Amino acid sequence: MMRLGGVVIASLLGLIAGLWTWTRQGAEVALGEGSPVVVHILNNGFHTDLAVPRSALEARGGPLAEASRSVGAGDWILIGWGDAKFFTDTSPMEGRLLDGVRAFFRPANPSVVMLDPHAGDPVRGLPAEKVRTLSLSPAAFAAMTGRVEESLALQDGRARLSTARPGAGAHFFASHEHFWIGYLCNSWTARVLNAAGLDIRPMRAVTAGEVVATVDRAAQGA
Repeated sequence: MMRLGGVVIASLLGLIAGLWTWTRQGAEVALGEGSPVVVHILNNGFHTDLAVPRSALEARGGPLAEASRSVGAGDWILIGWGDAKFFTDTSPMEGRLLDGVRAFFRPANPSVVMLDPHAGDPVRGLPAEKVRTLSLSPAAFAAMTGRVEESLALQDGRARLSTARPGAGAHFFASHEHFWIGYLCNSWTARVLNAAGLDIRPMRAVTAGEVVATVDRAAQGA
């Protein structure tokens, strides 16, 4: 009996190790023709956003492009994803701790896609270690933004606005995906990058650091 228990434990440990090191290959994306599109990954330590050129985003058409046109002025759009309540709340963090626990541990939380217009250079003033930059082929950019668009919960073919910050701030559009500890904001960003052709380690991609490491590995393999 003890021997059987040891085998079970060893098998479980092997499974965990395998999942922890498992790499999901990037989607096969044709190189195609056309000028590369520069995309920035912004890391605030806990969360990652994508900064994409608005002109390229809106040129592709579709619900995501239409949603982008509905937000304020700015040459760049910051794109992120998160829990529909916690992610959109701007109150002091110390008053949101219990809600953070709820977002982590309650399964199937509603989520939103953020589109935040940004005027000027989105990386200006940020420390170098907080920024990574990708140069994507038009096909890879289309695949990446297509994955973002797939997250939207469409109504009559259009993105459905959940909430917006005052003025020309971030707009949050309903998503059909669910936020919880098994699928966090950085998990989502990693999968968006995976659609653009980057290999990811899904089990590790709960942290902003792993998203940054994803881009670094892609640069080393280029």
